[in-house]
Amino acid sequence: MKYLFLIASLAVTQLAVAERPELAGIKTVYLLPMTNSLDQFLAVRLTRGGVVQVVTDPKAADAVLSDSIGKGLEDKLNELYGEKKKDADSEVQSFAGPMAGAGRSKGAVFLIDRKTRGVIWSDYVRPRDAQPPELNRVANKIAESLEKEKKGQ
Repeated sequence: MKYLFLIASLAVTQLAVAERPELAGIKTVYLLPMTNSLDQFLAVRLTRGGVVQVVTDPKAADAVLSDSIGKGLEDKLNELYGEKKKDADSEVQSFAGPMAGAGRSKGAVFLIDRKTRGVIWSDYVRPRDAQPPELNRVANKIAESLEKEKKGQ
């Protein structure tokens, strides 16, 4: 019975790691400006914890971290990286949908793959207020969540 449990545990662990291979390739992140300067708190926490390297040159980034999706984000990505080539075989969908015109969120963050422009990870941690200690708490939660996902936990 012990061996069956061990085999099942290993299988689940391998499955969890295999489910998010797109995160393993993300080493550098460019942070777009966020509500209440959350991007600044995230930059500190992500680099301090070694989760990813935060870069100031968007062209050096593997991914972009934003607190909004929709037309505004698409326009910003086009500004930073040029128009995305339309690929008939592309599985990545546009950001259009219920949140396309929503503007900035209050607690959601999105990690967007620079090449595909698809959201490869997201999290939601709503700040209780806009005070620095609370924004630091939110940044810690987001960074911990991303770190766990990258490690496949």
